[in-house]
Amino acid sequence: MINLNISNARQELYKLASSCIKYNDVINISTKDGNVIMLSEDDYRSLIESLYLAGIPGVYEDIEKAVNTPTNEFSKEAPWK
Repeated sequence: MINLNISNARQELYKLASSCIKYNDVINISTKDGNVIMLSEDDYRSLIESLYLAGIPGVYEDIEKAVNTPTNEFSKEAPWK
């Protein structure tokens, strides 16, 4: 995480935005009233989606089960066909 004060962030805004987008950097910008976090839209949407999924009971258990299932146990035919 990159930490800057608001004055330095203002001078480097374009560079910081590019860094968030290209390299998934997270920027902590401090002000006298508190801090703000700058991150790419893709990272933000991913975070929101993760929070949504975390709120659904059993989702993480299902994902963990799928990750630990050997690939030879997966069907070649989709069950809905």
